Amino acid sequence: MAKTIAEINEKIKEGRAVVVTAEEIIDIVKQQGAKKTAQEIDVVTTGTFSPMCSSGAYFNIGHTKPKMKLGGGRAYLNDVPAYAGFAAVDLFIGSNALPDDDPRNKIYPGEFNYGGGHVIEELVAGKDIRLVATAYGTDCYPRKKLETWININDLNDAVLFNIRNAYQNYNVAVNLSDRTIYTYMGILRPDLGNANFCSAGQLSPLLNDPYYKTIGIGTKIFLGGGIGFIAWPGTQHNPNVRRSDNGVPREGAGSIAVIGNLKQMTPRWLVGTSMLGYGCTLTVGIGIPIPVLSEEILCYTAVGDNEIFAPVVDYSEAYPSLKPEVLGEVSYGELKSGKIVVQGREVPTASLSSYSRAVEIATTLKEWILGGEFMLTEPVAPLPSVDSEIDIKPLKERPLD
Repeated sequence: MAKTIAEINEKIKEGRAVVVTAEEIIDIVKQQGAKKTAQEIDVVTTGTFSPMCSSGAYFNIGHTKPKMKLGGGRAYLNDVPAYAGFAAVDLFIGSNALPDDDPRNKIYPGEFNYGGGHVIEELVAGKDIRLVATAYGTDCYPRKKLETWININDLNDAVLFNIRNAYQNYNVAVNLSDRTIYTYMGILRPDLGNANFCSAGQLSPLLNDPYYKTIGIGTKIFLGGGIGFIAWPGTQHNPNVRRSDNGVPREGAGSIAVIGNLKQMTPRWLVGTSMLGYGCTLTVGIGIPIPVLSEEILCYTAVGDNEIFAPVVDYSEAYPSLKPEVLGEVSYGELKSGKIVVQGREVPTASLSSYSRAVEIATTLKEWILGGEFMLTEPVAPLPSVDSEIDIKPLKERPLD
């Protein structure tokens, strides 16, 4: 039995496609087996809603009168610096950007109340954003100062462009030290006081296609409440890691770069987020449809939380020192139970990723497909998979003298 994306799209157009979420498919396969299910099901939808650094947005504000060249100058959006080095009136703001006067961690732990991710959320929400910019002036772009309000509805282009999202599996963070530490994995209490993780597990997009057989460059996705596309492998994309017999990576592996029209998105699925003692980021909603092209692909989507394992890592010493030490492995079934065992001790768990919102994304994408509002796309190129020449290395530091 084999299907094609074109055949599935034809069934979607005719209202005959059978679509289920990655949560629903697990019980269906248990009840009727993989072979029969693969024949009946056409699409499995996935979802994740998690803090995702390496996110940002670019936009074109339109020319001023007289004209002004922002490139080479300075630009601020609600006092948060935006990158103006592209050209005259193109700007980019990153989710981690902070106002110049933010105290950071000078008052420890820093609160990081407002940053680039919050600007993106407010822009998507239709709020007016204060733009202040300075330039050096040229004969063709003489203006040197701009202070104005901008609104997403008035921008020529507004695009979400995230260079590393939807990590395929990730660390479980703990703290072996005798003090509380503040990390991008949240607050970690001393002496194994808690364990934080950040994945939707069985609903997570790349865990449902571990070898990227259907997900590739050009795949259409749910992004921020609108429609987006996979633009490229995400930075640090690394398929060459340890895997279980079911193909699922046992540590951080693949990632994707995504792009989409910011004007279609909503603040429900793009949320500016403050991480105490760490910084600002953006919580992003992503959902990817998995076309059931074969029984093999169907089996990948039927893997449940008890079959997905993640490494437990000490964020007080091993992680910041770039040591490859792992304290053990636990399943997402264990993580979602509320406690795991580390070094013989019971440790409470919490997730930075919202599973209920991941279910909502997968369900929304399912409804879009069933309603004929969302057609699948054939990737124009695959993501690098196992045995590719990718080799993720740390920075090779060299003295400047």
